[in-house]
Amino acid sequence: MVLDIANAILKLNNVLEEPLDIYLTRYSDTLISLSDRTKLAKALKADLFVSLHCNHSDNPDARGIEVYALRKQEKFSMELVFAGYKIERALCEVIGYESRGVKFANFQVLREMIGYCPAILVEAGFLTNEDEGNYFLIPEKIKAMALAILMGIDNYLKTKL
Repeated sequence: MVLDIANAILKLNNVLEEPLDIYLTRYSDTLISLSDRTKLAKALKADLFVSLHCNHSDNPDARGIEVYALRKQEKFSMELVFAGYKIERALCEVIGYESRGVKFANFQVLREMIGYCPAILVEAGFLTNEDEGNYFLIPEKIKAMALAILMGIDNYLKTKL
């Protein structure tokens, strides 16, 4: 699901008036270690690191979008919250999911980006929620989700510059 969203982001990026330089950590359904993902972002001197995920819960009623940042990254703390908010807002508005907010967590991919660039982790809905899980099965919905994430990133980067 996440690879489909990422690939759709790449395709939609070409439609932007000023396309972004976007690199994926993987271009096929392969497993890339968390450390290798952050090493790539560091080597590319990324302006923003976005880790895309789909959520899971034992509660089938759990729903919504969550964006995570690392509280310890003082250098980028305001940027992280702002970037997370821009992406979370765009997703909620475009696809109609409820917001679970921008939160702080100590995830490895966020920790490993301390001092390099703002890094956020996006949980784009719950696969274990029947409505949200079915959303990921419709190509047009994947495209809408990808566009929302891309617009959130683009909006953040333009506001930042």
